[in-house]
Amino acid sequence: MPQLIVVTREGEERALDGEIGLSVMEAIRDGGIDEILALCGGNCSCATCHVHVDPAFMARLKPMSPDEDDLLDSTSDRDEFSRLSCQILFGPELDGLRVTIAAED
Repeated sequence: MPQLIVVTREGEERALDGEIGLSVMEAIRDGGIDEILALCGGNCSCATCHVHVDPAFMARLKPMSPDEDDLLDSTSDRDEFSRLSCQILFGPELDGLRVTIAAED
């Protein structure tokens, strides 16, 4: 099973088995990390699942939608590697993906 590496807000690094077909947000939530609120349930209508993606993986991700871009504009911790984890579908091509949970707004 592909692995997802998650760095918590405290800097703890955790390796999770990522189920193919789930979003990164779902993998983080199901992996027992409670720092992602995901208030909208993965519908791309909030920014409470904001993560920073390892730059080495950015080119492997599908392009950001205009809605995701607008939502990320509302966060205080946005940078060039920011994505909403609900919008990243996990699969074998992302094995080893490393994300850092963004600061809480």
